[in-house]
Amino acid sequence: MKFKLATAQYDISFLETWQAYQSKVENWVEEAVTQNAKILLFPEYASMELASLFSQEIYSSLSKQLLSMQSVLDDYIKLYQDLAQKYQCYIQAGTFPIAIEPEVYRNRAYLFWPDGRFDFQDKIMMTRFENEQWLIKKGNELKCFDTEFGKIAINICYDSEFPLLARKQAESGANLILVPSCTDTLAGFHRVKIGCQARALENQCYVAQACLVGNAPWSEAVDVNVGAAGIYTPVDRGFPDNGIIAAGPLNKVQWVIAEISLDTIATVREQGQVFNYRDWPLQHAAVN
Repeated sequence: MKFKLATAQYDISFLETWQAYQSKVENWVEEAVTQNAKILLFPEYASMELASLFSQEIYSSLSKQLLSMQSVLDDYIKLYQDLAQKYQCYIQAGTFPIAIEPEVYRNRAYLFWPDGRFDFQDKIMMTRFENEQWLIKKGNELKCFDTEFGKIAINICYDSEFPLLARKQAESGANLILVPSCTDTLAGFHRVKIGCQARALENQCYVAQACLVGNAPWSEAVDVNVGAAGIYTPVDRGFPDNGIIAAGPLNKVQWVIAEISLDTIATVREQGQVFNYRDWPLQHAAVN
């Protein structure tokens, strides 16, 4: 079954009111759905723009930003839940830092279904900034989600640079891996991009990356954002020779949209020029 996937180059904004955020997000969703997108992917930490809703003294304190954002979590979930139902699409809303105990957080990526259900994937691998300044703690479970188009999974930014995570999800049936990302340097963006393409190559699956773009000098957390969204494929017959079905220009605010079919993954794994997915276990003999 063919469908369109939309992945965002989403701009960080300074928001005056919750209604401004609500209108912004709905405009993004409506634009993608107008182009017939059925699965929408937003970037990691896109939710951090919500910190701008609070008083100025909070902007310079990361801990105060994270604490204040918990007060809008229920509204955040309801907003995306309502939008997924209204526009009959799947929405991966990027990530939101969730308080699990005082001053301890997890970086959580919610997935919303068109029927009102939602679930989440917590980030597994922490960057230095998350470990040393954010007090973000790793998640404990890798998930795979059923959709009408097939099974999908989520790797959050740095997670995409560690092959065993995506491998477990692929072996659990995921043919599409969504990667919400947030990077503040060109090198950081390319690390995630290279990771995404490597995961698509190894597992002969689709991988989509969303990026936060633009500057937010008022925010200690997401002050500089660099990247470009992309949708990556196996590098094999029936797919682009470079493994890139769609990619946006660096730092431009826009959707990147492509038509894909998860049914093609079984075909390439069975009839491809190479068998990266099938041959994965063979490497163990050389290293054990």
